[in-house]
Order: sequence, then structure tokens, then C-alpha cells
Amino acid sequence: MAGGSGPIKDGELNNEINVVPLVDIMLVLLIIFIITIPVATKAVRVSLPTNANLPTETKPGNISLSVDFAGSVYWNDNQISLDDLAKLAQSEAGAKEQPEVQIRADKRVAYAYVADVLTTLQRNYLLKVAFIAEPPHQE
Repeated sequence: MAGGSGPIKDGELNNEINVVPLVDIMLVLLIIFIITIPVATKAVRVSLPTNANLPTETKPGNISLSVDFAGSVYWNDNQISLDDLAKLAQSEAGAKEQPEVQIRADKRVAYAYVADVLTTLQRNYLLKVAFIAEPPHQE
């Protein structure tokens, strides 16, 4: 039987590949990808609220961490590196009662600097962290 033309007789094998199911599956996958890719790449724009919380109580044992615009880190007003932060966090994490770390970050600082500070604190088991912000302007 040449070229697959004609009916199959009893006892003969069908040597042709049936591509219809493969095409059906590929079309379904194509439609799924066309629908889901724009959803995955779309960024959500959010408008962050202003701080309207109660004033933070500063206890003597609390640690003040500041991150300035350039990404420099200050531990209780003393500039330190991330390696020094790791050592200090490790020593404070071993205390009987962990102090609260209050992070004050410049509003123009890149998020990567604050994320580095948070990661360093977390890796050294200093887990009580609070963010300090200014109250909204009253007019």
C-alpha cells in the first residue's frame, strides 16, 4: 500500500502516525499559555497607606537600626557593616529575652538594602523586628 491511500484490508497493519491527538493537545497547551503568561508578568500597582498607628514605646533594651539613603547601617547610631551586624545580632539573639529591633529606613533607600538587613537578622535568629515610620502630616 503506497502513501496510505485506500482502505486497510484485514491482516494489514496501519503504518501511518495519527497526529490528530497530538495537534489537539498542542492547541490546548498553546491556549493555556496565551491566557496565563500575561497574568504572570503583570505587576500589581499598590498605594501604600500612611502610618496611623499608635506611637511606639521605646524600651531601654530595644535596638535601633537605621538604614540611610546610601545603604549604610547604623546600630544605635553607630555605623556598622553587615558582617558586624551579623555578629551583634547573634550575640543579642542568645539573650534570655530577645530585644526588639526597630528599623528606621530612609524612604528613598533601595529595598535591597533593607532586605539585606532583614535577612542578616533572620539568619542570626533575631526575630523581633518592627518598622518605624513618621506619622502622616496633619494639616
